[in-house]
Amino acid sequence: MNRKNFSVATFNLYNLQLPGERMNPGQTPWTADEYARKLTWIGSQLKTLDADVVGLQELWHRQAMADVLAASGLDQTYELIASPADGDRIICAALVKHGLRAADPVWVDTFPEAMRLQSTTPMDPQSPGIYVNVPRFSRPVLRMSIALRDDHPHAEVFVAHLKSKLPIRIDTEVWYQQDPETYKPHVTALGSALATIQRTAEATALRVLLTDVMKGTVTPVIVLGDLNDGQHSNTLNILTEQPRYLVGESRGGADIGLYTAQTLQEYRDTRDVYYTHVHDDLRESLDHVLVSEQFYDHSERRLWLFDGLTINNDHLNSEDHKLDGTGDHGVVKVRFAYRPVKRL
Repeated sequence: MNRKNFSVATFNLYNLQLPGERMNPGQTPWTADEYARKLTWIGSQLKTLDADVVGLQELWHRQAMADVLAASGLDQTYELIASPADGDRIICAALVKHGLRAADPVWVDTFPEAMRLQSTTPMDPQSPGIYVNVPRFSRPVLRMSIALRDDHPHAEVFVAHLKSKLPIRIDTEVWYQQDPETYKPHVTALGSALATIQRTAEATALRVLLTDVMKGTVTPVIVLGDLNDGQHSNTLNILTEQPRYLVGESRGGADIGLYTAQTLQEYRDTRDVYYTHVHDDLRESLDHVLVSEQFYDHSERRLWLFDGLTINNDHLNSEDHKLDGTGDHGVVKVRFAYRPVKRL
């Protein structure tokens, strides 16, 4: 196989679960009618996308995604990568056009051994030591290989869903219940801090996984996901390693750096209208496509040229996602064209 063009997308499914089955605390199960509307809307989005690889977040049960494909007539187009999705928990999954998958997928739950957040001798003598113990991802990370060209290594694709900004609940903790008067005024601040720590730890653990794949290699890498943070957040900075973006006739690239498709699009456009989530009228970019230097225009090791980004987000104006079957995140698609750097 020698593809000349291909595209990827990231798609948060907004709790795709079978009707009547439980979801997270406080969430009402889907009725049969609500479920039918979700299937229709998700199927229509997938047809519009027509992406070769779609990273999926918030899938509870693989049968629900199989129902989407069957209802939309896409079951002969896509292979569903979702074997652990048995309805008991949310996982990351993927759709891959038939013939592209190159190896069995793997879901990574436990943090890698090198993931250690501990400092007892900080450089700043005024700083206290710190120890953070988060042992696993809240949503297992999917890793899979896709074969785009016979003359280059397979691309490694990671699908991730990092902890949201929603404050972690603390009022059920023993320490809280023993002294609620002290902690009650601060539940939002404390819960938000815990959520940030968890998301940061997950981003770091994913960075460790990525570095192990990328360092000293020419393996193309793509990260698709609801990363629950903005383009210039510390979370994204950890994931990307903040590579330099060179323009004009420069020749660059970073061995373990990742480039955000949002930034690549900004170089092609004079106006930034990229947002994938709306909360309390605040528009944020939470859903990202990150790519290695093999997909960066100005890398001296470029194989694929960035060919544009599109985002479907009109449905975010919906007042009731349950009523019309829509999701609460925008759907991002990025295209690439095979255009290796010409050696002089």
